[in-house]
Amino acid sequence: MVTPEDLVRVSGWELTAEGVCLEGLCVPEPPGEDSFVARRGDETWVNLSRLASLLDQPVVASPEHRVWFFGDRPQGLADRLVSLTAPDFTLPDLDGRTHSLREHRGRKVFLLAWASW
Repeated sequence: MVTPEDLVRVSGWELTAEGVCLEGLCVPEPPGEDSFVARRGDETWVNLSRLASLLDQPVVASPEHRVWFFGDRPQGLADRLVSLTAPDFTLPDLDGRTHSLREHRGRKVFLLAWASW
């Protein structure tokens, strides 16, 4: 749960009379127990996990470490696929040197991914 001020600071979303809004997209506050807004006296809190669930946005949380990560909304992922531009990332090679995808923009790149699971 975050305050409306912290909501803007950490996510860019803003609590308005229409719900929470970001870049022209507004999510209305559902009624009852599904609401992502809690009001206690003069305080207002926004439940980011509940909001992310309404947006079909993946959430990974470690409450004991007070860390949450919210993935991209499905629409954001779809927009990226239409552009055919891979997101930037940085990884080490077998010798420990780091390489970023942005270093190779404008050239063909062959990416091979492997996992042990």
